[in-house]
Amino acid sequence: MIEAVGLTKRYGAKTAVDNLSFHVRPGAVTGFLGPNGAGKSTTMRMILGLDTPTAGTVTIGGSPFRQVPNAPRQVGALLDAKAVHGGRSARNHLLSLAQLSGIPARRVDEVLGVVGLQDVAKKRSKGYSLGMGQRLGIAAALLGDPQVLLFDEPVNGLDPEGILWVRNLMKTLAAEGRTVFVSSHLMSEMALTADHLIVIGRGRLLSDMGVQDFISANSADFARVRTPATEPEQREKLTAALSEAGAQVMSEPDGALRVMGLPLPRISDLAHSADVRLWELSPHRASLEEAYMRMTQGAVDYRSTADEKAGLMEAPQPGYGQPPQPPIPVEVPQQGWYAPPPPAPGENPYAAPPAPAAAPADLTKSEDPR
Repeated sequence: MIEAVGLTKRYGAKTAVDNLSFHVRPGAVTGFLGPNGAGKSTTMRMILGLDTPTAGTVTIGGSPFRQVPNAPRQVGALLDAKAVHGGRSARNHLLSLAQLSGIPARRVDEVLGVVGLQDVAKKRSKGYSLGMGQRLGIAAALLGDPQVLLFDEPVNGLDPEGILWVRNLMKTLAAEGRTVFVSSHLMSEMALTADHLIVIGRGRLLSDMGVQDFISANSADFARVRTPATEPEQREKLTAALSEAGAQVMSEPDGALRVMGLPLPRISDLAHSADVRLWELSPHRASLEEAYMRMTQGAVDYRSTADEKAGLMEAPQPGYGQPPQPPIPVEVPQQGWYAPPPPAPGENPYAAPPAPAAAPADLTKSEDPR
């Protein structure tokens, strides 16, 4: 188990991690999420004893990393896949790590087979692709057969087959009762891999809960309803019936209706009673990406000036770690979340959309030491 209590790290006037407390329990894949500059890498470095906390503590199995007995056999980590001497082969790199930790040489060939590098084990690592370097870094993390594993962007540079392999590897390691802590920006992959999420923003804890609980707490499901486009009176009749029944009804750019507050069977019954034909009645389930964007919208340091024009910028939340406020209904929904309207008759459906007006670049960025 990894336990952080009041973990804080300051670099001069910059606070990278601010009073962060959490537990990473064995037997589950725990995702570690947050925007760029949130303090994820700094936190992982403090867990591994590479950075000293300004305040607070972080322990692995009850002890700071530097006091963990035979640490390479207890803790494995991938923080930077490029941290390999380019002149060494994969096998020699792993052999040197094994000799330093008293790990038998046969284990080197085992992990090379696990990550699929046995055929290029004697090739110098400077000739490796990004994905091959990631596999070598994972092999190094697995070398001591540790019970605690930390991975920072483990699927970076991998092809779809490699991503699937890493996903299955993480789940297998967790199923064996190990502690697996994974930092990633790929929300779609985290949705398929993680069982639990720890989300931070600007060094502070925003959320610590299961994946499904996180999605439910930070999103609102709704129904998408469409009536015949040639009969606008039916759309108006349905809107009135749904509103009278207590639903929130909003128009979408493509002419469909977004309905919140009523289940799909009730919407269907109301449409039938109003003698309205439906061309579409489908549920919308929020993705992890949508829930994450809603949770972290007030903690993004590097934001394009075009975001507001695209409808991607909302008012920040009242405070870190507080429950999200319910969405405020608006007449015009946020752009970029839903499918574009169908092409007009005679219009080429494959024509590229007109380029938006260029927005002035925001060159103001704050430095985030790691």
